[in-house]
Amino acid sequence: MNGHEALHVIVLAAGKGTRMKSDLAKVLHPVFFKPMIRQVLDVVSGLGPQSTVVVTGHQAERVEKTLAGYPLTFVRQEDQRGTGHAVLCTEAALAGQTGTALILCGDTPLVRVSTLREMVASHHRQAAAITVMTTVAPDPTHYGRIVGDGQGGIERIVEEKDASPEERSISEINAGIYLVGLDLLFAALRLVGSDNRQGEVYLTDIVAISRRQGRTVGRYRCPDPLEVTGVNSRVELAQANRVMRQRRNRELMLAGVTMIDPDSIWVADSVRLGRDVEIHSHCLLAGETVVGSGCRIEPFCHLVDCRIEEGTVVRSFSGGRRAGQTGPDAGAGLG
Repeated sequence: MNGHEALHVIVLAAGKGTRMKSDLAKVLHPVFFKPMIRQVLDVVSGLGPQSTVVVTGHQAERVEKTLAGYPLTFVRQEDQRGTGHAVLCTEAALAGQTGTALILCGDTPLVRVSTLREMVASHHRQAAAITVMTTVAPDPTHYGRIVGDGQGGIERIVEEKDASPEERSISEINAGIYLVGLDLLFAALRLVGSDNRQGEVYLTDIVAISRRQGRTVGRYRCPDPLEVTGVNSRVELAQANRVMRQRRNRELMLAGVTMIDPDSIWVADSVRLGRDVEIHSHCLLAGETVVGSGCRIEPFCHLVDCRIEEGTVVRSFSGGRRAGQTGPDAGAGLG
């Protein structure tokens, strides 16, 4: 195995997301100005995969329409029979391909491309058949637990509903991100049964199968549990939005933007800000907004698709939604 093998991404996005208590498919809920599945796809595109397959199911047509324009293949999981079955549905789409599959879920918008690159490098260094991303969670509830082999390796992964009280006390969890050689993946999945409390085909069972076959199962431990948090509830949705806002604001401040109260400021990734821009509290900038150098945006401004000339003062409570130019002293009713 080497670092030049082809990488094929499989994104699982078929689930309904019952804990969201929503009529909207979980992966379509917006996280930081875009559906969370688009956040995931934007991250994995940074790896330069040879192919990307998205498995859809619940509200499949709506999910597929949302992702129009991305270079990917859709596969339908008509019958929701678990994560292992979802991956099996991609076999025909990947027929004849060689290399490694990166498997992750469409509800993990906080994962960073740098983390995935490190995982790929670790996978190749270990010459592993499978590498599982894990993390140590302060609250492991709802996550599969990593059962070690006593020698630093992974013996198996046990889902919470199937775990014993002792296994539930384990704080190292399965992050739901895997690297698997395509030569192993589908052969192992065909050996997976559904003898568990949910009657599903668990993707995680390929770990124990590979161990029995004498294959190397690697572990890549993500140091930040927040990064691999799945969004399964409105509480986790709010948390994901907060984390992405904090990341973006830190990036902007390090680039020379002043933020008077960054915890109340939202600036989409699509917005471009010049040097020495000053943004006051409770402002939102989105769309294709461009703000020239030296501008001051006073509190409670909402700017979408605006172009602000250099040196402009945007007065408090201004709102704009247009591609036209403003300045140098813009007042309320900007758009």
